Amino acid sequence: MTKEEALNKCAALCSKAEKCTFEILKKLARWELTEQESAWVILQLTSQKFIDDERYAHYFVRDKFRFNKWGKTKIAFQLRQKQISQEVISAALEEINEEEYIDLAKELISAKIPKTKGKNQWDINSKIIRFMQGRGFDYSLTMSLLNMPDE
Repeated sequence: MTKEEALNKCAALCSKAEKCTFEILKKLARWELTEQESAWVILQLTSQKFIDDERYAHYFVRDKFRFNKWGKTKIAFQLRQKQISQEVISAALEEINEEEYIDLAKELISAKIPKTKGKNQWDINSKIIRFMQGRGFDYSLTMSLLNMPDE
C-alpha cells in the first residue's frame, strides 16, 4: 500500500470516528508502511485536523464517564495506554464536573449494594470497594460514600 492510499484510508477512518495518533500508527504498522511513510501520513492527518490527541482525549473522557460510567483512574489509565501525554489527560479530566462525579459514584454504589451478598457488612463493603476500584473510582471517595472510616 502506498502512503497516499494509507492517507486516504486513514482520513476516511478518522472522519467516521475520533482516533488518536497511537491508533493510526498501529494501523499503519499493520499495513507495513515504513516509519518515514507513517510519519508523513500522521503529519498530513494532523495538519488537516483529522487527528488531534487533545480533542480525542476530551471526547474519550466525556464518553467513558457518561456512557461507561468509568472513574477518573480508569479513564486516565486507558488514555496512557494510547500514549496520550499526561498534560492532555489532566486537562481532559478536569472537564468532569466534581458534583456529577460524586453523584455517579453514589449511584453506582446504591445500585450495587442490593445485589451484593456477603457474610457480614465488612464483606459486603469489601466487594463494593473492589467493584468501584475496578470502575476506576478512588478508594477514599468510595470509603467516604460508604460512611466508613478510612483505614
